[in-house]
This record gives sequence, structure tokens and C-alpha cells, in this order.
Amino acid sequence: MGWLFVLVMGVIIGLLGKWVAPSGKDDTPWWLTVLCGIVGVVIGYGIFGGTSGIDWIAFFISIILAAAFVVIATTVTGRRTRA
Repeated sequence: MGWLFVLVMGVIIGLLGKWVAPSGKDDTPWWLTVLCGIVGVVIGYGIFGGTSGIDWIAFFISIILAAAFVVIATTVTGRRTRA
């Protein structure tokens, strides 16, 4: 149940990152933002998780990591038009 929660949260964070980004400036594929969300949550829970019950510290750190990975992916792969 724990890892299923982690994967679902990663997908949600990735999709939220895609939804929040302005559509005109974000050409990053949706699958990449979802993958970044999953990786961030897995790393956060892998490092800071491990207690029984809800681990709030790992939860918030994993959300921050996932959001950071989404921002990095958007910055690296985003296409900008020159005026």
C-alpha cells in the first residue's frame, strides 16, 4: 500500500506541475512531468520515509523534490521562441 501511494502521489504531482505551468510557455511532454513527479516522490520517500503510519516529513519533502524535478525538466526541455 505504501509504494502504491507513492506512485499515485508522483503522478498527481507531475500532472499538477503540468496543469499549473502556463500553456504558452510549457512545451514539456506530459509524460516527462509525470515521470519527474514519480521520481521526486520515490526519492523523497526512499530517503526520508520508513516509519509506520503517515510520515509527514517525507510527504512534504517528496512533494518539494517532485516539484523541483518538474521545474528542472520544464527548464531544460522547454522551447522558447525568439522575438
